[in-house]
Amino acid sequence: MHPVTPDGRYFVVKGQLWRCSNPSLEEDVRQHLVDALMAARREVKKAKDSEDASQMRRAREKVQAKVALGERGPVWWADGSPDFNRFRVTNSPYAEWFSLLHESD
Repeated sequence: MHPVTPDGRYFVVKGQLWRCSNPSLEEDVRQHLVDALMAARREVKKAKDSEDASQMRRAREKVQAKVALGERGPVWWADGSPDFNRFRVTNSPYAEWFSLLHESD
């Protein structure tokens, strides 16, 4: 499991912050969006294999489920905090928290 920031906004993979899904989504809505995203990713893979640019463009458009999940696009929190999605954790306000996680390693 990847570590999640104390505020629940991001998880960390290979030192990079990735925005978590909006926790206020109803479970059935979230699952529907995740299913749509997984199907879109399969279509992207198929399009890459086909080397068809128009097929790739259509497939990538379907990956926009990430916006509905809150992982991309406008942030899902309302306190005005900036978005650190895709930032190196060491270049973010979470750097100290992350370094403390690894002190015991």
